Formats: sequence, C-alpha cells, structure tokens
Amino acid sequence: MIVRKHEKVMIQGITGKQGTFWTERMQEYGTNIVGGIVPKKGGQNHLGVPVFDNAFDAMKDLPFDVAGLFVPPLYAKSGAVDAIEAGVKKLVILTEHIPVQDVMYIVSAGKANGTQIIGPNTTGVATPGECFVGFMPAFNTNIMREGEVGVISRSGSLGTLISLNITQAGLGQSAFIGIGGDPVIGTTTREALKCLDKDEKTKAVFILGEIGGSMEEHAAKYAATMRKPVVSFIAGGSAPEGKKMGHAGAIVSGNKGTYASKREALEKAGVRIIDTPSDAGAAMLDALKAAEARNLT
Repeated sequence: MIVRKHEKVMIQGITGKQGTFWTERMQEYGTNIVGGIVPKKGGQNHLGVPVFDNAFDAMKDLPFDVAGLFVPPLYAKSGAVDAIEAGVKKLVILTEHIPVQDVMYIVSAGKANGTQIIGPNTTGVATPGECFVGFMPAFNTNIMREGEVGVISRSGSLGTLISLNITQAGLGQSAFIGIGGDPVIGTTTREALKCLDKDEKTKAVFILGEIGGSMEEHAAKYAATMRKPVVSFIAGGSAPEGKKMGHAGAIVSGNKGTYASKREALEKAGVRIIDTPSDAGAAMLDALKAAEARNLT
C-alpha cells in the first residue's frame, strides 16, 4: 500500500474539477501519472496524458500499477470494479459518502482479485520525496518531508497536523497511509501497521486513531510483536458519552470502540499514547532514542 515513484498511476475522473487540480499537484511533485479514465472521453488528452473510456482499454494500451479514484459516490462502485477487474494492484478511493453496500462489494472484489484498496473516504497515500496519490499536502515540505516515521491515519486533517508536528521536531515521514474514516474500508490499521513494520525505510510508526470500531484494538495485537517503536493519538477522548463524531466509522457500541478500550489495548502492547497532537514530535523523538538505546545494549 506504499506507493513508490516508479509505479505507474492512472487517475479515474481526471477531467473533473478535483481530478484536474490534484493531478496537476501530483505531477508537479513527481507522481508517475501515465493517463486518466473518464467514460465517453476516451481518445482525448488532458494535462499531457491520454484519457481512456475504461480501465480495460487503459491497461491494454498503457499498463498501470495504481489507480486514484476521483469520482462521485454513485459512480464509485462501477469505477472501482472497472479498475479491479482490469488488474490494478493498488486502488486509492478518495470518494466519500459511497453507499455501504457498494463499499462492501468493492472490498470483496478487491480481495478476490488481489487488489489492495486504500479508502474509501481517504485523503490518500504519500511517500515524501517520491510521490503521492490523493488530496495530500506532500508538496509542502513544512508539513511532510522525507524521513523515517510511518504515519497511519483515519483522519485527513488530523493526519496532516500530526505530520506537521513530526516534521517540526526535525523528523520526517517514510510514508503516510490514510486508511479512511468510513466503517467499511479496504485497508485496516493492523494491515497498514504490518506494511510499515516490513518497510526498511520506516524506523518508527505513528497511529492516529479515533473512537469507534475496533481497528486500534486489533492493531495493538500486532504492535505487541514489533521491535520498531509505535506512538499513538486517539481522537475523541473528550467526546461526551453517546456523542456521534464526524466520521462514519466513529461509532461506539457499548464498551467497544471507546477511548478507554483503545488506550488500554495499545498501552498493554507497549505503544506510547499521547494526549494532544502537539506532543507527537517530542514523543516520537523519545521513542526513537529509546529504541536506539535498546539496540545498543
């Protein structure tokens, strides 16, 4: 799910307002965008790359590794399935408000065809110094720069804030994985954590979670097996009981998905929990120093 500079990217919905704006930003940063997909606009050229009617035609004429989906929610299912059945390896779904039944179908199709799905309702993925796919501020080196901290986030805005604080501490990011804030998503916190644990460029991981669901609890079980340090912030800790948060995935049921249950599980796994995003940089510096000291003994 980490996207590298050499990977070929196809943008679905490239001629739309958002597709155009963010494709330009991605191209400027160095993302290897080879084309776009927009039904009934095949044969055109947009932003210097060819446009295809569908993913099958695109894959046949110009094979690609990654697809970025910038389409309205009612067309997301058909667009995603088109890319999946064409054989794309990674699919980044930026769209929000996709019907849950459609997301379940997309995720199932992805698993059946070997496609790694990131999202939906994600700001995307970034590999600072290489490329990004999505609505990412990777081009702003005050926020993101090449480094050794992998960031996993359910929230785009808070993920940006965490990255900013890590950068201001003199560190940087090896990768940013926005998994999305919906109740059904293609990549879980645990899966993203496992990916970053195996990544040689990543020396530490920051998990930005939030109340609702049980992804952080499941991720904690894997974190307990890691040698790399892990730091986390759980959003929603001060939310009143029964309060519904902004993300569709932030649903608390009984004692499941609460701030307390997530914090307890992560701390038992050896993960350091911070109370405010502004502590992210200092906490990560401390965690890296402690890990280095352990490795020297």
